[in-house]
Amino acid sequence: MQFPEMFHIRQVVAAPKEKDIDAAVDRELAAVGAHELVKTGARIAITAGSRGIDAIDRILRRTAEVIKQLGGQPFLFPAMGSHGGGTAEGQLAILKGIGITEASIGVPILSSMDVVNIGTSSHGFPVLVDRHAAEADGIVVVNRIKPHTEFEGPLESGLAKMMAIGMGKHKGCFQVHKQTVNFGYRDVIPEIGRVVRQQLPVLFGVGIVENIYDRTAHIKALPADQFESGEKRLLEKAKSLMARLPCDAIDVLIVDEMGKNISGTGMDTNVIGRIMFVGESEPVRPRITRIVVLDLTPASHGNAIGVGLADYTTEKLAAAIDHRATATNAMAAMTPEKGRLPIALATDRAAIAAALDTIGAIPPDKARVVHIKNTLEIADLDVSQALLEEVRLLDGLKIVTPVGPLSFGAHGNLERKIKIGNSKNGQT
Repeated sequence: MQFPEMFHIRQVVAAPKEKDIDAAVDRELAAVGAHELVKTGARIAITAGSRGIDAIDRILRRTAEVIKQLGGQPFLFPAMGSHGGGTAEGQLAILKGIGITEASIGVPILSSMDVVNIGTSSHGFPVLVDRHAAEADGIVVVNRIKPHTEFEGPLESGLAKMMAIGMGKHKGCFQVHKQTVNFGYRDVIPEIGRVVRQQLPVLFGVGIVENIYDRTAHIKALPADQFESGEKRLLEKAKSLMARLPCDAIDVLIVDEMGKNISGTGMDTNVIGRIMFVGESEPVRPRITRIVVLDLTPASHGNAIGVGLADYTTEKLAAAIDHRATATNAMAAMTPEKGRLPIALATDRAAIAAALDTIGAIPPDKARVVHIKNTLEIADLDVSQALLEEVRLLDGLKIVTPVGPLSFGAHGNLERKIKIGNSKNGQT
């Protein structure tokens, strides 16, 4: 097969960044009135999610330090729904994998799958939350604010989702996702979040917005009664900074790696233009004919939810799958489609060649191909010659250098001639 010639390009965009994480946390907790909200001796539960959020260990550590300085007794609890195979030990392992331990944060981590019922949704379903959080004197909700991977609305992935799904552990997130199938994420997540705020002592939230280079762009603390209005504003900021593929019409997208530390769906659906969720419309763009994903990140601990969004993969990725963890997550999220295994071929070369062979009447060397590291890091990427003229006409894109045709090593592994991912060189 004659593979297409590739060119390395860089997306040059504005990338605001919080230069001092501790100072930003101090500023925001002071602004939200933490000194009045945290009472001496109060046990304060802080959410710890499973996402690969930039500086999350420092943000959690400084939040806990401030609470201790104010006389509170903070602790973390895993707030990640069914992740980690739906076990307390698995969730601790995920936190350890992203640098969050009792030693690194300086406070206890109470991990349990036990939940308590704190109310009922308008659709008659129980609202379940982590027992340790429900028994605390106060709760601080910490999460990144970003577009959700399965719907679009005024509140997507952020504080409301953390309360509705993350804090619900396996049983609670299952109840929420059951409702989203029939009534939609857009309405269900905010409603469950409101029940949590009404029934539990939520003190404040800390919202994190990242730039295209997945670095902390903005930290904002919100009073509990301003969660919804504040999160809407932060979501708008996040969308203005988010990374996107440079072209809408793509024949083959090659993704080096997918994983839970990259996106809740392994590959961000906002980037690849595939949602696959009952009742939700598929995005209009980008339009990608074939997606090939080559590997699973070690930080996923075998959870390959989202692999079903691809058309082809490798036996290497298939061998790394923990089918129990994947099934647990996929079923709890009501998305069995995302746990399906696409056609798995022996090597990177075989998978990419199969994708190029199944795009219709387009010669492989003339195909519109994009090669990215993962859907989180797409500031630096490779595009094929067929996309070159289009790229030249787009603002914010810089052609760095030609890299030659797609090439493979002796064992069929795709060779990366120039590092792709997120380069600080593209920041403005």
